[in-house]
Amino acid sequence: MATSLPPIDSPASQRHRQRRRIKDRLAKYFIGVGGLGVIAAVALIFIYLVYVVFPLFLSGELDVEARYKTPAQAGSQTLLLAMEEQTEIAVRFDNMGTATFFNTENGSTIETVEAELPLGAEITSFAVANPHTRIVAYGMDDGTAVVLRHNYKVSYPDDVRTITPFIDYPMGEEPIVIDEQERALIHLAIQDGEEQAMIVAITDDGELLISSGEKEVSFLNDEVSIETETSTISEGNGDYKFVLLNKEMDTVYLANNKGDVVVHNVTDPEYSEQVEALNLKTDISSFEFLTGDISILVGNDKGNISQWFPVKDENGTPRLTWIREFSLGSNVVTGLATEHSRKGFLAIDNTGQLGVFHSTAEQVIMKEALMQTAAQQVAIAPRANAALIEDEQGNIAFIRLHNDHPEVSWSSLWGKVWYESYEEPDYIWQSSSASNDFEPKLSLVPISFGTIKAAFYAMLFAVPLAIFGAIYTAYFMTPKMRSMVKPTIEIMEALPTVILGFLAGLWLAPLLEQYLPAVIALLLLLPLSVIAASYIWHSMPGHIQNNLPDGWLAALLIPLILLTGWFAFALNHPLEVWLFGGNTQQWLDRELGVSFDQRNSLVVGVAMGFAVIPTIFSITEDAIFGVPKHLTNGSLALGATPWQTLTRVVILTASPGIFSAVMIGFGRAVGETMIVLMATGNTPVMDLSIFQGMRTLSANIAVEMPESEVDSTHYRVLFLAALVLFMFTFFFNTIAEVVRQRLRKKYSSL
Repeated sequence: MATSLPPIDSPASQRHRQRRRIKDRLAKYFIGVGGLGVIAAVALIFIYLVYVVFPLFLSGELDVEARYKTPAQAGSQTLLLAMEEQTEIAVRFDNMGTATFFNTENGSTIETVEAELPLGAEITSFAVANPHTRIVAYGMDDGTAVVLRHNYKVSYPDDVRTITPFIDYPMGEEPIVIDEQERALIHLAIQDGEEQAMIVAITDDGELLISSGEKEVSFLNDEVSIETETSTISEGNGDYKFVLLNKEMDTVYLANNKGDVVVHNVTDPEYSEQVEALNLKTDISSFEFLTGDISILVGNDKGNISQWFPVKDENGTPRLTWIREFSLGSNVVTGLATEHSRKGFLAIDNTGQLGVFHSTAEQVIMKEALMQTAAQQVAIAPRANAALIEDEQGNIAFIRLHNDHPEVSWSSLWGKVWYESYEEPDYIWQSSSASNDFEPKLSLVPISFGTIKAAFYAMLFAVPLAIFGAIYTAYFMTPKMRSMVKPTIEIMEALPTVILGFLAGLWLAPLLEQYLPAVIALLLLLPLSVIAASYIWHSMPGHIQNNLPDGWLAALLIPLILLTGWFAFALNHPLEVWLFGGNTQQWLDRELGVSFDQRNSLVVGVAMGFAVIPTIFSITEDAIFGVPKHLTNGSLALGATPWQTLTRVVILTASPGIFSAVMIGFGRAVGETMIVLMATGNTPVMDLSIFQGMRTLSANIAVEMPESEVDSTHYRVLFLAALVLFMFTFFFNTIAEVVRQRLRKKYSSL
């Protein structure tokens, strides 16, 4: 018996309608809050990424904290200013052999130490070793040299940090005899290593001498002794004003003030190179090593500072080469000071102007006039957070530098950079090294290229299989078979990508390397075998064809595909011997110049393709299956064939969904981490070859973020890479949505 409904105006109906209104209102609010929450979450991610990245692009600043007179003896000349790591104490070496330690905040003298110089001898030259060693040397007019080191002892009496400066003699207090003929040493260079020390000197008649020796440490009192041997590299043949010895103690650079530079190889005295460092016929006014002692900075009297370093020519011989140039102004560059652990430097000129530069980023951080008269000396703190400048009138300015991320510029991130020891400018990502002298290479181009490359090969593998499979499943397959195939493919999406990456790296990569000819043969044989099978099937008698229900033809292809695969792999060895001389990898390298990396783009394409296929297949299949039946039935009723109906009605109507599937799959491929992390080799190279690996933005972040120092340049650049990835996917998803809406509007009238 049918149940009668209550009248529409009855109390029960009114209560029912009231409950529905409440439910609808709650659903509306919950859906609205959920949507706003998603938007807010995406916006917060973007804001946080910008917050971390923003300091990279802040300009450098400086603050003058104190000005005072030089704490010096009357009539003395400053040869060197230097600071200890905490920037509390500085030292001044003068031409009288005095080291004066003073407070950087007010210039008050802490201690004055007289060097142990030979009696009756006068100072004729001065040299500074690698800043990390804190070693200096005085050259004397009797052919000897005295080596000193300014040192600092840190203690904590009563939990208060106390720094005690002192002078010691790392090579002994006795003067080191450089020239047996007792000629004056007018120019000097020194380097000190763990086991060896070397001094290069130019005598007053122009002869170049090298004195080197092995260091011996006493087991009783840890005193260091050194027995030196002196040899002559060249006779007096140049009026040199500057001499540099690199920290490896194998190369000497000589320069005169006219711009001529001579390079001497210490290990091969027969080798020397002469170059014209200044092509504008200007005078050299400053000549210093950049940190690492690979590059040389050359300042001239026109306010320019050029960077030079050895580059191998076509014969493999290193040649000193001009790399880049910086401009301080139009006046004489009177001094250069290089940062101790970065590729930045300070420059001063004879108008009192200070410039802060970074060589790799090729940028001028700041310029500011700080002194009223010509600046004569400049020093930078070991952490590059402070500087001292002295002018010709003996005034000192103590400066705080705020320059946390000088390595970052548009050119260093996205342009070709000529890095030290490279033969030409290039895009390189290599963020860290064990050495403080390392030049960070932070180009985002190789890893952005790797991201696009990995996604391209994954989509090249996944899109045809997913879309064609979805079309066949939704349009041609029987409902019973579709009910088995569709869930099977969709459940693949639940497979963790770390498992796919593990299988790709440890199983698939060696398999493809061993059976590469078989893989190539399979790509050719598989479509040919399917076409041949189709032709054979349609040539069979009708009663055989009628025995198989419509929509089950795909089942016949399963054994065919397995048989074709077995046949292709069985042909691997004969094909490799016949076509590739028995070794495919060597043949590719020898004949085509293509190197083969076991974990390459082919492996990534297959592995990531399997991860992307379920997404594209499921959305595409739903879009095609959801095409209204009256459209297909109407097309067939008007005389169109199933294929005509598919290509001219179904695919066009479903095109917005198909396009969305492809773009969602592309976004998945771009953001994939674990597969590319485990299956690519993580080499940030720019090579389109399918047999070479790559490194992607997401994999790079996963690999290097745990090792990066919080708030360091490396740390923030990794966040910048994440921001680039975020913007990349946001841009393509936005374009995809615009295109999808236009397709939907265009074909909605069908």
